[in-house]
Amino acid sequence: MKKRIWSGLIWLLLAALPALPADTSALRPPKGAKVALVIFEDLQCPDCARAAPLVEEAARTYKIPLVRHDFPLPKHNWSFDAAVLARYFDAKSKKLGEDFRTFVFQHQPEITPENLHGFAEKFANEHQTELPFVVDPNGQLTAKVKADFNLGQRVGIEHTPTLYVVSNRTTGQPFVEVVDRTQLFSMIDQMKREAGDTRIQSTPNARPQKKAAVQR
Repeated sequence: MKKRIWSGLIWLLLAALPALPADTSALRPPKGAKVALVIFEDLQCPDCARAAPLVEEAARTYKIPLVRHDFPLPKHNWSFDAAVLARYFDAKSKKLGEDFRTFVFQHQPEITPENLHGFAEKFANEHQTELPFVVDPNGQLTAKVKADFNLGQRVGIEHTPTLYVVSNRTTGQPFVEVVDRTQLFSMIDQMKREAGDTRIQSTPNARPQKKAAVQR
């Protein structure tokens, strides 16, 4: 119990460190892609759960990469542990990790710090995979989540979800934050035109959504 309390205090102190000048080098597509979506999300954030289906649909529709970064907010009491569990499933396969994140978002209102591992066990059983009681004995997965959080701080992330449409352009505006998600598809169209990628440019009828609520 003392170890968990100290760990929580250290995490809060890290999150409270002064922000450095924004480092936007991470807002680039993976190698070989002209355009991508980059999102910083928190598995306990209700607006992240609302955004996830639309963001995933956009990535599928345009056949562009979706780069997800964990940014568990210190005020949330199980999001960090959920991110570590997601990293465990990522290590099994990228799809399994993505499916676990979807599963958590779907069950978000039911999850508590006490039953989180039980939900992860249920997911593992449904996907015929093993889930040990201690998923991160060496702290490697924890380190990855903290690295993502630190990356988000360098970028200047202040709320979740924070979503960007990014391109491999070296001039002009190579990335743009999506503030109004009803504009996501048209923003991808625009970025693809500017990046010279015209393979898919037919703005689909995205599901209407209210302007993203800021989680602070």
